[in-house]
Amino acid sequence: MKQPEGFVMPGNEHKVCKLVKSLYGLKQTPKQWHQKFDEVVLSSGFHLNQSDKCVYSKFDNFGEGVIICLYVDDMLIFETDQNQVDKTNKFLSSRVSMKDMGEATVILGINIKRENKGIVITESHYIEKILKKFNREDCSPVSTSIDPVEKLMPNTGKPIDQLECSRAIGCLMYAMTSTRPNITYVVGRLSRFTSNPSRQHWKAITRVFKYLKGTKDYGLSYVGYPSVLEGYSDASWINHVEDSASTSGWVFLLWGGAISWAFKKQTCITSSTMEYEFVALAAAGKEAKWLRNLINEISIWPKQISPISI
Repeated sequence: MKQPEGFVMPGNEHKVCKLVKSLYGLKQTPKQWHQKFDEVVLSSGFHLNQSDKCVYSKFDNFGEGVIICLYVDDMLIFETDQNQVDKTNKFLSSRVSMKDMGEATVILGINIKRENKGIVITESHYIEKILKKFNREDCSPVSTSIDPVEKLMPNTGKPIDQLECSRAIGCLMYAMTSTRPNITYVVGRLSRFTSNPSRQHWKAITRVFKYLKGTKDYGLSYVGYPSVLEGYSDASWINHVEDSASTSGWVFLLWGGAISWAFKKQTCITSSTMEYEFVALAAAGKEAKWLRNLINEISIWPKQISPISI
């Protein structure tokens, strides 16, 4: 690497430094950190989930154990009893520099609230943050995220601020993918116009902000049952007149709450209502297979093969 500013050796300005260990900020640092964490955790008997290589689990024959979820350098540790967490924390602290933040209440902008019947996750703080960012704190709430009468159309005139629209849709997407599946449709539709937005599109974005203002405490609830993965798929045939494309959608439920959802434009042109339904089912089937593999690698989970109902 180049000699750091302020530490250049006089007379040797043309020379470079040879690193003896990874340095924060270099492009290879994330990979090296993950390799190091892998080495540490796997040496303690944890199993690396092959469907998501940031998930580690370790269980004994009695079903007691720990699950670790890693996001960059943030960790969530799930346990069957507190002793397992204490042991895991003690082991990790002896191998890497870490700080125990106690019981998780917020992770990546998502609020985690424990209730008698289970866990509720919301993004009320994040929603307040983006409302302030786009000067919508004082907007009047509305009851729906999209006007059922108005149809979003491609812009044929002069585009408005493309960068600002992209930022707004990006912020809405994070809420959509984390805890708000109920705005998936409208955000998915709006994202198709980010390269050439119109005033109509910005008006629709503003309406989503208004909807979130009135529903910022909405979230997802998980009550622990049923512990069976359920998935639902649907499609809409040629609802995009401009390119004759159909749309697929799916949602998967576990423990009484949604864990995966999507609204996507089909990449092929279908010639019948049956064909577009099968295209949607195939996409949902791929997601179901990945989710099943992810879950089945956690040894305490009952391994079940779910049928497809049409």
